Amino acid sequence: MTQYPDWTASDIEKLFGSNKGAWDRFVRDHAPLVFAAVRRKLVPAGKGHEAEDVAQDVFLKLVRGDFKLLRGFDPERAKLSTWLTVIATTTAIDHLRRHARPTQDIDALPEGLLSVEAKEYVWINIPEGLLSPRQALVLELLYKQELEVQEAAAFLKVDPQTVRSTHHKALLKLRQHFATQDESSGG
Repeated sequence: MTQYPDWTASDIEKLFGSNKGAWDRFVRDHAPLVFAAVRRKLVPAGKGHEAEDVAQDVFLKLVRGDFKLLRGFDPERAKLSTWLTVIATTTAIDHLRRHARPTQDIDALPEGLLSVEAKEYVWINIPEGLLSPRQALVLELLYKQELEVQEAAAFLKVDPQTVRSTHHKALLKLRQHFATQDESSGG
């Protein structure tokens, strides 16, 4: 793991004046970290050749508005290297979003491209006792009665997050049960 020079709060304070030497040292010390964080986002998107420009944008972002962003750094909450990595990563993501391919107007697309083949769903036989009564009821509300999470929560008089959690736990039990059944049948 690469170690980056420790910058104290007083070192960072020096950046807020007109201390060009301090800024040059800051950039020299942290440019490799910023560049690496930017590349981690841009290279998989095929935009690695833009990494230098985006890394430069990170440093511009730090000085903009009389160092407003950099003044917000709190060494009690994170190490400077961690904080800079987050700033660099979000700057790279913002860059990718700004330069994403334009989307097509959905009304201009042929209807055949948008159609979805209707699927017939088969309700599986769930072994008795595998799911709790609440889990079974949530699955029935969501899948058989095709209620939305909010509607199921209102019906059960619970928070929607409770429905999501119960649904998730039920699916985990089903996956585990059917995975074990597949293994034992050799499938």
